[in-house]
Amino acid sequence: MTDQGVLTQHYGTDSLDASVLLAALFGFLPPDDERLRATVMAIADDLTEDGFVLRYRTDETDDGLSGKEGTFLICSFWLVSALAIIGEEQRARDMMERLLRVASPLGLYAEEFDTDTGHHLGNFPQAFSHLALLQAAGRLILSERMAEIT
Repeated sequence: MTDQGVLTQHYGTDSLDASVLLAALFGFLPPDDERLRATVMAIADDLTEDGFVLRYRTDETDDGLSGKEGTFLICSFWLVSALAIIGEEQRARDMMERLLRVASPLGLYAEEFDTDTGHHLGNFPQAFSHLALLQAAGRLILSERMAEIT
């Protein structure tokens, strides 16, 4: 965690990692926790490329691979869910719409998405991307229903 209260990739670094979005999805911290909010917003603002989420910044993390990675669709759908959880419903809906627009003609998603070319990269179709899509849709629906009853 950084001095700003943002969850990071590991102790001793300020590097963001999209996997910490799972803290919101699994209830590691409550939705109104400032550290969780700061983390989700930092990822939304600083770990995205053209509105899609990177796993981490490859120039900050030595993962043993070379070259540029695409954005990860599972992580992008995780961000939709996390935004909905912390009460950023409009931002979550906007991101979900952006993600829905990049589906293949058959409505399928790959593992990664290249924002420069608009091409799907990696494993295609990717089951994990689709599971995260379903989870994000469910979070948005839950958010809307909760707003109706409160």
